Amino acid sequence: MDPDETVRGDAPAGDDATWFDALFAAHAGAVHRYLVRRLPAGGADAEDLAADVLATAWRRRDDVPRGAELPWLYRTAGYVLANHRRKSRPTPVALVPEVPEDVDPAALALDDDHVRAVLARLSPRDRRILLLVAWEGLDGEGLAQVLGVSRGGADAALSRARARLRTAWDAESAAAPPDDGEAAQAGTR
Repeated sequence: MDPDETVRGDAPAGDDATWFDALFAAHAGAVHRYLVRRLPAGGADAEDLAADVLATAWRRRDDVPRGAELPWLYRTAGYVLANHRRKSRPTPVALVPEVPEDVDPAALALDDDHVRAVLARLSPRDRRILLLVAWEGLDGEGLAQVLGVSRGGADAALSRARARLRTAWDAESAAAPPDDGEAAQAGTR
């Protein structure tokens, strides 16, 4: 039998390969970025995990909803990432990336620390919802599919997560000591 004739049922293998090529071209980069942002040490395992996600998409191609492939891939990436985290592997030390000369690394570190502290105040579900929208660019329908809820449920969950983010931001800002510029201004008043 010619491998291009059929893979399953009456579907020509070429159709599956064409579909997967289009899926890969459209979404492999987004899946990789999703994983890089969620892995420690610069996402050293992101390529392998992205390959696992895409291999799962190929194996389960009948289950991938047409027109909603990216949310399905993000959901699958979440499962692959959870399985990866359960493995006890030492975290390699990452190389320090080059920082452009016009950016103050100290200011970036303070901003990053503040954002991390605010996100740490949120529940894992709220963090996941906010990051799927902010980092991955999902719309309401995509978010609903990743969360496995209705569109209205996703919109409500996003609204609640944003409200809790505002509260956490205000609480963290109030708890943070003023920087040197704010301290100097406060002393002159």
